[in-house]
Amino acid sequence: MSEPLVEIDDLHLSLVGGGGRVNILRGIDLRLAAGETLSVVGTSGAGKTTLLMAIAGLEAASSGRIRVAGVDITGLDEDALARFRRRHVGIVFQSFHLVATMTAAENVALPLEFAGVADALEQAAAALASVGLEARRRHYPGQLSGGEQQRVALARAFVARPALLLADEPTGNLDGETGARVMDLLFGLQQENGTSLLLVTHDGALAGRCDRRLCMRDGRLFAEAGR
Repeated sequence: MSEPLVEIDDLHLSLVGGGGRVNILRGIDLRLAAGETLSVVGTSGAGKTTLLMAIAGLEAASSGRIRVAGVDITGLDEDALARFRRRHVGIVFQSFHLVATMTAAENVALPLEFAGVADALEQAAAALASVGLEARRRHYPGQLSGGEQQRVALARAFVARPALLLADEPTGNLDGETGARVMDLLFGLQQENGTSLLLVTHDGALAGRCDRRLCMRDGRLFAEAGR
């Protein structure tokens, strides 16, 4: 049996604020296979987004181990983490995080340009075509609807063909119909590319589209009853 794409062992993450130390993740153990889709549901403040940020190397674990695509990211410096994300991870947020002064194509090309890819804009145009936005490639984010902006974000997340896609409430700023279309695109691209997906959502129906579904409470992961 092949090794999991994501391996997390006894992950703890604490932050210190004005009120003292807050324990956000409390002993997370998780395995995610290559090509598998997994949803994590739970109330606000349960630690779902922090878990995604830790897997992406955007939040530093207090203890434990995170291994993604054969890379143990715990202890890597910022430059090494940036290289790790470029090679292995795509991220889609609730807020679209597009650069307002760049066109759709320029936004999608960013991760390729950081990686030194020569034909970044050509690949970005093809990625935009895959989400139905070829005709909007020269438009700026302010000229696009919310659904179109999230489709640009999807194209950017998939353009480098990451092994892992992390999606944090990707329909949170969209109406129901638009959100459903965006998620159809996301799952279609996931299947086409064989990408592993870790999806954080409040939407039970959306969570149910994944191969597995876990619940997070007080910084811990649980299998839901009956699953």
